[in-house]
Amino acid sequence: MLHLLSIFVLVSLCLCPTSAIRSFRGKSSDNSHGLRMGLDGSVQYIEAPEYRNGLKCPIPSVDGPVSVCDPLLVHVAMTLDSEYLRGSIAAVHSVLRHAPCPENVYFHFVASDSTSTKTDEFTRIVKSTFPSLSFKVYPFSESLVKDLISSSIRQALENPLNYARSYLADILEPCVDRVIYLDSDTIVVDDIRKLWSISLTGSRAIGAPEYCHANFANYFTDEFWFDLEFSKVFEAKRPCYFNTGVMVMDLVRWREGDYTRRIETWMKIQKERRIYELGSLPPFLLVFGGDVEPIEHRWNQHGLGGNNVVNSCRSLHPGPASLLHWSGKGKPWARLDAGTPCPVDHLWAPYDLHRPRQQHLPHPFSS
Repeated sequence: MLHLLSIFVLVSLCLCPTSAIRSFRGKSSDNSHGLRMGLDGSVQYIEAPEYRNGLKCPIPSVDGPVSVCDPLLVHVAMTLDSEYLRGSIAAVHSVLRHAPCPENVYFHFVASDSTSTKTDEFTRIVKSTFPSLSFKVYPFSESLVKDLISSSIRQALENPLNYARSYLADILEPCVDRVIYLDSDTIVVDDIRKLWSISLTGSRAIGAPEYCHANFANYFTDEFWFDLEFSKVFEAKRPCYFNTGVMVMDLVRWREGDYTRRIETWMKIQKERRIYELGSLPPFLLVFGGDVEPIEHRWNQHGLGGNNVVNSCRSLHPGPASLLHWSGKGKPWARLDAGTPCPVDHLWAPYDLHRPRQQHLPHPFSS
């Protein structure tokens, strides 16, 4: 009963209006207006409502197109690829839908330069789905990490694009000194400015929800723990597990600390010594473990996709939720399409703008 009540409350939160202004474009009688072509040429994405700033929002400092260097902006970074594009579109939609000042959010999308889908194509799809969105698509050179990636417990974790978050300080414009990184399998059900405004104290370069009850030792092999030169990296620290799918990142401190090179160093060691098993996460734990700004758990209700091996249903964690994260093997869009959704997948569905030929859900904005 408690689990059902939690889902009811979250559904209400997901669907409630914000103080932003939302307008709906007209729909033609055959319901074809607003549908956007997908990567395979089929009709896939429906145009989102036009989200505008509320009356109390700060006004950007210049007229015309928003400048990426505008100090009033909230910066959000995500990756784009054909497999997870549907999730990315839903995540963007959720941010806009709950932001009182959606026009003050700037999205930085990073896409691989080695896939058949080019950045121009991603730009076209995002622009047609969110005509008023301020964003840019950046190419990510897979050659940066191709020779550094080692095998993982799940093949999806070996995707070079998973490592793009380590290079945001190099990819984004130098004037961008802070960014929120979000995985493509997240939805935000709160005002993104609340996450943006969290202070990173001292010299900390990242902030994320920490989970100190998790057995930290399990994230590394015996090869790591038996080598004192390796394990002393955590000396005089209290490292805790954190999920890199939701992070607040200070890019000025990141650049000053040369953290990208530090992460690369551990990846090189991993190729030779096999000190961990789990993709792009362990290098972050090695570099930042014990030095992460703790953020409330409500900002990453993670694990909703099951674990990394089994596609299983998970319940919501106790307590409030501002961000839901389908980390793990199961993704909500796949389970919905297969007709085998988990209860929590219905919390993701209202943000889904994907419309295949046979729709599994009614139009989310129909009256």
